[in-house]
Amino acid sequence: MKKPELLSPAGNYEALQGAINAGADAVYLGGELYGARAYADNFTQDEILSGLHMAHLFGRKIYLTVNTLVKEKELDGLYDFLLPFYEAGLDGVIVQDLGVLRYIRNRFPALPIHASTQMTLTGRYGAQLMKDEGVSRIVPARELSLKEIRKIKQETDLEIEAFIHGAMCYCYSGQCLFSSILGGRSGNRGRCAQPCRLPYKTGDGEECYPLSMRDMRTIDILPELIDAGIDSFKIEGRMKKPAYAAGVTAIYRKYIDLYVKDRDNYRVDKKDLEVLNALYIRSETSNGYYMRRNGKEMISLSSPAYCATDEKLLSDIENRYLNGKMTIPAKAEIFLTAGEEAVLNLTAFLPEVEKAAPALQVFTAKEEAAAESAPESLRKAITVTIKGDVVQQAVKQPLTNDKIREQIQKSGNSFVRIETVDVKSDGPVFLPVKSLNGLRRRCVDALETAVIRENGFKKKNCCDNLPEKSWTHTDRIPASRLHLPQLHVSVQTSDQIEAALEASVSRIYLDYGLPAEPAFWAKISELTQSPTQKLAKAHPRPEIYASTSYIVRNDNLRYLEILAESFAEGRIDGVLVRNLESYGFLSGRVPAGKLVIDAGLYVWNREALLFWQDRAGEFYLPIEGTRQEWKELLRAVPEQTMKASAVVYGLLPMMVTAGCLKKTSGKCDKRPEMLTLTDRYKKQFPVYTDCRSCYNVIYNSVPLSLHGMFSAKASVDAFFRGNYRLDFTVESKEETYKIIKYFQELPGQYREPVYREYTTGHYKRGVE
Repeated sequence: MKKPELLSPAGNYEALQGAINAGADAVYLGGELYGARAYADNFTQDEILSGLHMAHLFGRKIYLTVNTLVKEKELDGLYDFLLPFYEAGLDGVIVQDLGVLRYIRNRFPALPIHASTQMTLTGRYGAQLMKDEGVSRIVPARELSLKEIRKIKQETDLEIEAFIHGAMCYCYSGQCLFSSILGGRSGNRGRCAQPCRLPYKTGDGEECYPLSMRDMRTIDILPELIDAGIDSFKIEGRMKKPAYAAGVTAIYRKYIDLYVKDRDNYRVDKKDLEVLNALYIRSETSNGYYMRRNGKEMISLSSPAYCATDEKLLSDIENRYLNGKMTIPAKAEIFLTAGEEAVLNLTAFLPEVEKAAPALQVFTAKEEAAAESAPESLRKAITVTIKGDVVQQAVKQPLTNDKIREQIQKSGNSFVRIETVDVKSDGPVFLPVKSLNGLRRRCVDALETAVIRENGFKKKNCCDNLPEKSWTHTDRIPASRLHLPQLHVSVQTSDQIEAALEASVSRIYLDYGLPAEPAFWAKISELTQSPTQKLAKAHPRPEIYASTSYIVRNDNLRYLEILAESFAEGRIDGVLVRNLESYGFLSGRVPAGKLVIDAGLYVWNREALLFWQDRAGEFYLPIEGTRQEWKELLRAVPEQTMKASAVVYGLLPMMVTAGCLKKTSGKCDKRPEMLTLTDRYKKQFPVYTDCRSCYNVIYNSVPLSLHGMFSAKASVDAFFRGNYRLDFTVESKEETYKIIKYFQELPGQYREPVYREYTTGHYKRGVE
């Protein structure tokens, strides 16, 4: 049975040391830049380098979170940020942004890349795409079942990292715009304001917390997770205190080892459950999505508050794991012969078995002595020898053996603990204390380096032919994107289709919310092609594109098959792609030029543009981008051949969630419909319940409207020469037609919108 890696969080150096002391095999942490936890303490460069040294000394790994979305202007700083950690032997980076993935793969080819859960990988097609791009490990969407995770593992042979403990997001990771749209604090940029933890009303129901997920606790089902072949068990919590990282790590360490050693006698002690429940966790817990699709049992309806943490428990954890540090036991031999160089041998003793497990997990003298008293047959000796200054014959005050031992045993900040010193000299000798101290320091440094090498880690040579970081900017807009803009619409109802046809738009996107049945496609054909139809005679057929669902899992792959078949048979002209799983499936089935990358796939920088260069014919600009950021992005890659497009009207999807408001309220009838979510300020947010794929989409209360892009002098803002799209959800046929005509008439005769309330989103304000 393979023992999974235990991966712990660290928001600061104290938490890192505590997690390692408690038995973590690896720790993930963030630097001062590029991490998705902007409000954590995070690590300075020196702290990360020191942490890498400590971790490797004890056979542990460090993964750096580079898991935020990166703006174009921020990209050039990434090379200098990563280089010192790469040279120090960083064990991996956790990445969300496809541009960052491409950037690191091309400039640091030896650095392992882990695909963050924020990529929302839900199946083997998206996972295989990441594998083809050089990713060695994926963190699937937290919403997947154990069965789905096992299938990805079997079909791709990628390393799988999965969460086992901590806070849960209500939305599918990476799809949340709730905090961003309402308050300008982007969860994709590490600044989530957690609107999911606020009270709401569903329909006419009572106010409660329908979006507040219970915290995850999987200690009861740990055997099932181990048997599923998951490679790394991840504890959430970089924002939490060091005592949380240490205490939770220690308990999961205990039970992973227990099951691997004696699977038939796996039992969870009630006291350990009490400790887990008391360590900065909400009063109600669940085992996440591993055994269920969704449900009321996963939601903290009454309160999202944390349990009180017992001060005695915190004190015990601090004393055991935070107020000390692990050390490597060693013995020294020093040879002092007058007229010859001083020679110092240091020998460290490492466990031969399970060297990645904590050898010195406890800190009381009694326990520490017991841990280190293993027979030498089970411990590996590593010896280094360093020569020092020439030893002098003592004239007045020879060095005593006690004085020699005192100087050699000084540890300073070292992790080497010299327990015994064997002094061998040929008589009264003298060596300055400064020389002794220098000899000890160099020998200890050499021993730590040897131990790190023995543990399988090594530093990278900065001269290992790393590609250059440079990039030449341009003010030229690619000729491929200098085309007349076209008006496209996305629709969810047959009435909206008819309105779009009557208004003569150039392209219609059929939303996934429309029925994927032969009868529906027949209706589309009737409306757009039949010569007997007055509508079809009056208006030429527009391009018909179908949209993938926001989330694709094994049980709705059939819809992607329908799309591929519909394209092959000429019923549709292309596909709007909303996730990596859909792209992975459709690639090769639909030509690249007929695939459109939606805004939810986050093209924020030139590298992301280049990632999609040969994979799609068009992409949508990021919803959270400003006018200036769009401009910088479009001018960065003159050879980019894709058309750039922008959503300029519509209720924006703020959350796509595996949770279901109907099921949470106990009213699941498996019928898709629009519900209403009402906040404390009486704002009403439409919620579409997609019962075929069992997910909800929560929309903003007012539509986005970028009518300000349009002027009397140009068809659109001068820098933008792409297509623009209107997204319709709850609008009637009459409203749809009126809004389309309004946007069609804007160029050349600007006027105020035909709707009363709207937001300009991030077009001017942006996000941090």
